[in-house]
Amino acid sequence: MAIFKGAGVAIVTPFTDDYQVNYDKLAEIIDMQVAGGTDAIIICGTTGESATLSMEEHREVIKFAVEHTAHRIPVIAGTGSNCTETAITLSKDAEEDGADALLLVTPYYNKASQRGLIAHYSAVAEQVSLPIIMYNVPSRTGTNIQPATAVALAKSQKNIAAIKEASGNLSQIAELMALADGCIDLYSGNDDQTVPILSLGGIGVISVLSNVAPKQAHDIVETFLSGDIVNAARLQLAAVDIIKALFCDVNPIPVKEAMNQMGLNVGPCRLPLCDMDEAGKARVRQSLINYGIAVK
Repeated sequence: MAIFKGAGVAIVTPFTDDYQVNYDKLAEIIDMQVAGGTDAIIICGTTGESATLSMEEHREVIKFAVEHTAHRIPVIAGTGSNCTETAITLSKDAEEDGADALLLVTPYYNKASQRGLIAHYSAVAEQVSLPIIMYNVPSRTGTNIQPATAVALAKSQKNIAAIKEASGNLSQIAELMALADGCIDLYSGNDDQTVPILSLGGIGVISVLSNVAPKQAHDIVETFLSGDIVNAARLQLAAVDIIKALFCDVNPIPVKEAMNQMGLNVGPCRLPLCDMDEAGKARVRQSLINYGIAVK
């Protein structure tokens, strides 16, 4: 059974002006996402600035999201690391704290081989019972999960259930789904490729767009899965400009800027991510207006 179908939000971690986790604001934006039709909360992923959270903060943010979401929709915890033992610790903590599933990015910087990826994911999978979504984002990690590797893991580890594909390589994704023959669920990791990836057998998207437009991101997937491919494509194309704006600087800098312009006050990013320049802020602002989103 799929962990979720539809659009799951790769939710930001809101900070106060002095860079502390703003739990009151996190509760508010979780409620906004649920009300907007989001199908899952993905907490402590790349967009959640997991790389600059301490181990203690990482666990507390996941625990808070689980408790506040209160089973209204699934909570998927980002527990990946370039250290396998750290990934195991974070994953076991998330399971203990009630997460519904795990999102495990490929080890970054180390640049593991395909054999190393199999060993890494297998080591984590054998220590937890939660379903695991592998996260393939070579542009940020320097490591690419090859189709044969993903399929081997899905077939050898019963709780490796899905992959978030953000390689941008549709030919590779097509090869993956041909080899998988139904053994792995596929989520788009790129908002601008949601419909193309759905057409290859995907069942949803783990979305940055959902932070500012939860209903619209949900509707793209729902429309496609209901069989109305023409209108799904129309919705996808209508979102191209805002998606480009949300990635005109390093994620999650633009999406936090957008949310702040909407009056959601999610605060700054932690260094080394810094504020956008004025041209970038203007571009984000205009894209929100063009997409019909009110700004302050």
